[in-house]
Amino acid sequence: MHITLIRQRYNPYGGAERFLSRALGALDNTDIKVSLVARDWEPIKGIDFVRCNPFYLGRLWRDWSFARKVCKQIKALKPDLVQSHERVACCDIYRAGDGVHSVWLEQKARDMSWLAQMHVRFSPYHNYIKRAEKRLFESPRLRAVICNSSMVRAEILQRFKIDQSKIHVIYNGVDTKLFHPNIKQQKITIREQWDIPDAANVFGFVGSGFERKGLLQVLRSFKLLPENCYLLVAGYDKREQFYREEADRLDIKSRVKFLGPQKNVIPCYAAADVFVLPTLYDPFPNVVLEALACGLPVITSTKSGAAEVITDYGNGFVCDAYDLVKLQEAMRILCDKDVAESMGKQARLVAEKYDLDKMAENLTSLYKTLVKAI
Repeated sequence: MHITLIRQRYNPYGGAERFLSRALGALDNTDIKVSLVARDWEPIKGIDFVRCNPFYLGRLWRDWSFARKVCKQIKALKPDLVQSHERVACCDIYRAGDGVHSVWLEQKARDMSWLAQMHVRFSPYHNYIKRAEKRLFESPRLRAVICNSSMVRAEILQRFKIDQSKIHVIYNGVDTKLFHPNIKQQKITIREQWDIPDAANVFGFVGSGFERKGLLQVLRSFKLLPENCYLLVAGYDKREQFYREEADRLDIKSRVKFLGPQKNVIPCYAAADVFVLPTLYDPFPNVVLEALACGLPVITSTKSGAAEVITDYGNGFVCDAYDLVKLQEAMRILCDKDVAESMGKQARLVAEKYDLDKMAENLTSLYKTLVKAI
């Protein structure tokens, strides 16, 4: 079986790319030949890379030119199946890893001024993305949609004319051997490196694109926590200086460590007692499974697909991303190390249900079913 995957650009710090890298690695052990069409990518053993990098200026031209060029290249490759991680209509399978764009815009608008909302509403780029999604989901060629949460499945069915039998929920997988509570053996050493007291209560935040991931809400809630609490922030954002200044304004600058983008996020989990990600909208952030696998209780939001694997007072807490009172209350409860440790044990048990082998098995089964139907 020959499958061609489409992803526009590789970002080593992006959750979608990390998922795709894991999926490619998992499928390498099967009888499936995989090729990848992208503007740029890191070398992956056993994967044929096809470059598709048309010239562009600006994000609208970037997405339009890639979609146009990649569909031409697909015709030349003639694979059995085409799986896209971008909003292009020339695919048999679409992995809805970015969710539904209009839902994200609605969530974002909840904290925007009227003028900013009008700017988004009439934005050529956002309207292009919404039209591209409609063409994709309602395309007669589309045979399957892979959602990484039931939340996204429901959103797609609600907003597009698509047969529900085409939509499959396949949760992300996590390497439960790499992400393991044993990493806590590094805790003291890592905290010393980052100038954090050993007895401190440490909250970890991992994610690029701080606005979408809810960092501003974390900072504002964190301000009310005891002085022995610290916050680790790992990830990339072009407006990082704004968040640094906000931490300074809130008088928590000395207790917030901005680590920048990290290819290896394990030290962040090793140093933390709790993981917090009140994302405004996220289909299913990989980092939540990683944190759970490392034995960390997780605080996330109602518009995160990961909320489907979180139980209040079991392995974490779920609250509305904009509800700072409940967010701060959850963080305060987990300042109790005994509570955090107990809930962390439950977190690990949950993560073990979502290993890479299970994800690969589900993907392979879907691919073979689709090929047989050709």
